[in-house]
Amino acid sequence: MLSVEASIRAADWEGVKPPGKRLFRLALLNGFELTRHGVAIPLSSGPQHLLAYLAVNDRSLRRVHIAGILWGDVSDERAAGNLRSALWRMRIGGLDLVGIEGDCLRLSPLVDVDVREAARLARVVLDPTADASARDLDEFQFAGELLPGWYDDWVVLERERQRQICLHLLEGLCEAWTRTGQYEKAVVAGLAAVAGEPLRESAHRALIGAHLAEGNLVEAIRQYDFYRNVLREELQLEPSTRLTGLMKGLHVTTESTARFRP
Repeated sequence: MLSVEASIRAADWEGVKPPGKRLFRLALLNGFELTRHGVAIPLSSGPQHLLAYLAVNDRSLRRVHIAGILWGDVSDERAAGNLRSALWRMRIGGLDLVGIEGDCLRLSPLVDVDVREAARLARVVLDPTADASARDLDEFQFAGELLPGWYDDWVVLERERQRQICLHLLEGLCEAWTRTGQYEKAVVAGLAAVAGEPLRESAHRALIGAHLAEGNLVEAIRQYDFYRNVLREELQLEPSTRLTGLMKGLHVTTESTARFRP
C-alpha cells in the first residue's frame, strides 16, 4: 500500500529531487542499470542484487538480514561470505556505493534511484495542498516493470508495490490537473492510469471526472460504458455505487449510454 506523509506540503516541490548532482544513477525499472555521469557500469549478479535490495529499502539494514534475504538458499556462513564478496567487488572497482554503519549497510547518498524518485513524487502529488499545475507528464516517466526477469520473493513484492505507486501517481496527477483546469494533461494522465490497469475503478473514475469537468459528457459516458463492459466480461461484476452515482447525477441510463457507443 502507498503511504502519504502528511508533512509534505506544496513547498516540497523544490525538494522532490535532492539538492546537488548525484554521482551515480541506479535504475531498477525496465531492468537493472547503474550509471556514472551517464556512462553504464557493468556489475556481476551479487553486487547487482545487493544494490537493488538496498535501493528499495531506504534505511540501514543488518548484514545478517541482507545476507539471509539475498542468499537464503545457502548456509548462513556461505550467505555472509557472498555478501562480503559483493562488497569487495564494488570496492576494488572504486565504487563507493554502500555506506557501512557498524553491522548495518545502506545505499550511499551519492546514488540517485528511480523508484525512490517515483515514491517522492507520488507523496507530493497526493498531497492536496501541493500545486502540480506547472508540472508536465514528461517529468513523471516512471512506468515500467521493476527488475523484469528477477524472480526473488522480495522482488515480486516490491514489483507490485512499485506498480501501485505509479498508478496512484497517475491518478493523482489526473485529479490535480482536473482541479486546475488543465484538462488535456489530466486526460492523458488518466488514460495512462487506465492502460496500466484496465480493471482499476479509481483510474476510470479519475478519467471520467476529467471528461466531465471539461464538459465532454459523451466521452465520460463512453469511458463509463467501456469500463462497465470490461468489468462484466472479465469478472461478472458491476461498477461500484460511487461510480454509478457519479453517472446517475447526469441522468445517464443503460439505454442512453448505448447510443454513444462507437
